[in-house]
Amino acid sequence: MSEFLETLRSISPILVCLLVCAAKIIEITIQSLKTCMMVKGQRLKAAGLGFIECTIWGLVISTLISTLGDNLLLLLFYCAGYATGLFLGSTLESKIALGTSNLELIANDDSTKKITAYLQENNRGYTVLEGHGSKEKMNMIFIVLPRKETPKTLKEIRKVCDNKVFVAVSEVSKYAGGYGMVK
Repeated sequence: MSEFLETLRSISPILVCLLVCAAKIIEITIQSLKTCMMVKGQRLKAAGLGFIECTIWGLVISTLISTLGDNLLLLLFYCAGYATGLFLGSTLESKIALGTSNLELIANDDSTKKITAYLQENNRGYTVLEGHGSKEKMNMIFIVLPRKETPKTLKEIRKVCDNKVFVAVSEVSKYAGGYGMVK
């Protein structure tokens, strides 16, 4: 490790700052993904990412501690890498869309018929419960689906019922059974 640190001392200080920033971006992006995987029960993948994250952290923090006295700009690059890594990690996770969503829709009878017809055409399971709103009879429609499919499904549902639906989306941590959803 001391040879690594000596090599860093011979490199231009701005290059060291850029290397620390890039490593921190990668580390925190991995940390964000690891956390999401842990929450969603993907423990083995999370452990693998945790090992990589910890290795990068060890290299970055040892570089920071050994050279911070000579280069205070390094702290700024470290912080910028951290913030950028958080942003990239959360953006990447939203693109990957791990997990399962629960959609709770509230719609009148006419919209419910249109929504359930769309769901049947697309082989999507659902449950409808009758209820009462403040002015008229309303129905609650529950749909559980992969999170990655949620935006497209919501867009289509809103389209078929002329946006006359109230929607609440939540994450599902565990489930069992259900039409097309056995896990």
